[in-house]
This record gives sequence, structure tokens and C-alpha cells, in this order.
Amino acid sequence: MRRREFIAGFAGAAAAWPLAARAQQQAMPVIGFLNSASPDTFAGSLRAFRQGLKESGYVEGENVAIEYR
Repeated sequence: MRRREFIAGFAGAAAAWPLAARAQQQAMPVIGFLNSASPDTFAGSLRAFRQGLKESGYVEGENVAIEYR
């Protein structure tokens, strides 16, 4: 019986390990960029916005996400 208990416990721990590893990741901050025009019309503003973020230490896709609406 002990062998079965050990295998069951080991299998349970192996199944739960990836979930625990994912749970410890920090959430990436999300910035919302709202504009009523299409993104092509304010491309210069977006470039300046990204540059300002980069100067502050934030790079889109690496440590911050930007959602365009």
C-alpha cells in the first residue's frame, strides 16, 4: 500500500507543479491608449508615446503591454 500512496502523492505533486510556477509570475501592467481615429492617423503620437515609455524603462511587449482602442 505504501508504494501506491507514494506514487499517487508524487503524481499529484508533479501535476500541480506547473500551476504553482505560473501562479508566481508577476502580472504585466497594461496601458490603455484610447483614440477615436484609426492608428494610422496618430502614428507620430504613438511613436512619441512609446519613446517616452522607453525612457522611463518600459518596453512594449517586455515589461508593459499597450492596448489600442
